[in-house]
Amino acid sequence: MKPGLLKKWWSYITDVHIESMSSPYNESIHVLLSKGRYQLCTPNAIYSYADKYTNFRGVFERLNMGSPPLETVLILGFGLGSIPYMLEKVFKKEMIYTGVEIDETVIYLASKYVLGELVSDIELIHSDAWTFMVQNTTKYDIICVDVFVDDQIPRVFCEKEFLDLAQASLITHGILLFNHLGLTTRDISKARKYFDEVFVKVFKDGTMLQIEGNVMMISDKKRIS
Repeated sequence: MKPGLLKKWWSYITDVHIESMSSPYNESIHVLLSKGRYQLCTPNAIYSYADKYTNFRGVFERLNMGSPPLETVLILGFGLGSIPYMLEKVFKKEMIYTGVEIDETVIYLASKYVLGELVSDIELIHSDAWTFMVQNTTKYDIICVDVFVDDQIPRVFCEKEFLDLAQASLITHGILLFNHLGLTTRDISKARKYFDEVFVKVFKDGTMLQIEGNVMMISDKKRIS
């Protein structure tokens, strides 16, 4: 659903409230129009922000997606679909997406506000990301992990077992992108500890990028320029 011209214009001056809902996973979740883009947020976190979702955009700007080519993308924590939106609209990539989202309300909002604007092949699955990964047998070129409940990553996704599952779901030259909070010194210290003690034990060539209020963990530093 494209926003009206007046709302879109006004959103460059101040955020425009579009809709609020609640769900078993998000007591309060809001769709705003901000700088002409739909934004999905909770009281403490932004889940999606179209091509202004700077954490993943910052990685994609530095990611070598051409050698070997990356074509299939698994998104754990789909939100409003910022990842396919920016890859299609900004980076002009033709990719095939599988999105996994636990919150049926978020799926509804993504379908209502964003998916109609995209031409990419997107399969959206209503499932817990952990359950999906345990059962998954498909291998992907890119796995994007953006799994939050408000501003917290559920503990199960910070265990080595999850990274083992992710590694098994990547093609030989595939890449994992894992979003962590980096708003405060405590957030950054926590992310660094996880990276050093867990992440690089599975992805030995991994690296970290601090992008605004996030710490992005990448499984293969050779893919980053």
